[in-house]
Amino acid sequence: MLFPTTIAGSLPKPEWLAEPNILWAPWKAQGDELARAKRDATVLAVKIQEDAGIDIVTEGEQARQHFVHGFLEKIEGIDFAHKVEMGIRKDRYKAMVPQVVAPLQLKGRVHAGEALTARAHTRNRLKFTLPGPMTIIDTISDQYYGDRVKMAFAFAELLNQEAKALQADGVDMIQFDEPAFNVYMDEVRDWGIKALERAAEGLTCATAVHICYGYGIKANTDWKQTLGSEWRQYEETFPVIDKSTIQQVAIECRNSKVPIELLGALPAKIVQAGVIDVASDEVETPEDVVQVIEAVARHVPKSNIIATTNCGMAPMRRDIAEAKLLALGAGAKLARQRLG
Repeated sequence: MLFPTTIAGSLPKPEWLAEPNILWAPWKAQGDELARAKRDATVLAVKIQEDAGIDIVTEGEQARQHFVHGFLEKIEGIDFAHKVEMGIRKDRYKAMVPQVVAPLQLKGRVHAGEALTARAHTRNRLKFTLPGPMTIIDTISDQYYGDRVKMAFAFAELLNQEAKALQADGVDMIQFDEPAFNVYMDEVRDWGIKALERAAEGLTCATAVHICYGYGIKANTDWKQTLGSEWRQYEETFPVIDKSTIQQVAIECRNSKVPIELLGALPAKIVQAGVIDVASDEVETPEDVVQVIEAVARHVPKSNIIATTNCGMAPMRRDIAEAKLLALGAGAKLARQRLG
């Protein structure tokens, strides 16, 4: 089937689970009640995607307060009790983050609960997202390793352990989220790709990397205004990624200033093309989706295109996010009819 659909990863959480419309939203329950609420929200997220015609579903990241820290919470050697303020993405915005204070190792499984719940409730292909090594170390304070690269590879080892376990849970695709890849260009080339490949080493399921200019939050939209009329950061990273073992690349295309012809630098990859803008509350029409797919198809073989959202939808209003999912499903169907 041409143009299968997926989402970047996250969906808004129900109001009974967490405060709506914000990142780092506090939970509204604790203990066993919170565990049940997370499970119910995961099932709901899968159902919403299926109803919208999404072919490769996720668990919506419903059990994670944040896409990075949801992974970190199950790791020994991290101090969450004494958070410090740190600049994220070269000081684009500030956040209170935990500290690495000892050697890193997993306490056990990280995401088994939500992965198994999602797998049990869908016959669709299932994608699971994990933060990439470079993005993790850009979102945590190091008080132990004293070396960014050494710490990144330590996290890559743990990511690899969890990714293999998720594959055994029945996950069909592991996607590593690396928004830091469009900030630290030299480091991507020097060690970032190697760390990412270590995280994915030995996987037999599909593998992907999601690179983007971030959620539709003010810190990111303000930063984008400083990037000029064309965002050409990917010009440096795409050729390096294309030579990697990672099979798919997720990239924003709708209302993006990334020159669409840069996708031609990924001839060896399947492209998850963002056809839904998560930085706007305006709901796309199916025709809008078709237009983006047509533009991408001028530079990427049609058989190598997956239609997705530009980024995660965690901070969005639920009604708008769900309307956008419906447009995604309907638009991909229309594109198949016209371009198939």
